[in-house]
Amino acid sequence: MASELGEQLRSVRSALGLSLKAVAEPAEISTTYLQKLEGGEVRNPSPNILHRLAATLNVPYAELMRLAGYVVPDGGSGAASPFEHALASSDLSDDERRAVAAFISHLRDQRSSERG
Repeated sequence: MASELGEQLRSVRSALGLSLKAVAEPAEISTTYLQKLEGGEVRNPSPNILHRLAATLNVPYAELMRLAGYVVPDGGSGAASPFEHALASSDLSDDERRAVAAFISHLRDQRSSERG
């Protein structure tokens, strides 16, 4: 489980083009701890840390909890949308994840310029 969580954290961070520090600081953890999480070295990360990481990386908290080995109820507000599930899919390469993140960033920039 720890390795799945670590792979997901690293994959999302990489897709967003964020450094360890850019994720660790807002999540209020050290870069060393994040590196250990991503490497699968942390067996039982606290739900509080997972919650902050979910908010920082904009990923479903319930998914991080599940990957960390916690029991997560089915359904409810923590369930991932089909879009979130597709983005979290493990069959995307790192290059594909980066391309999706860049495209989403482009769409957001375009929307911002249309508003302003």
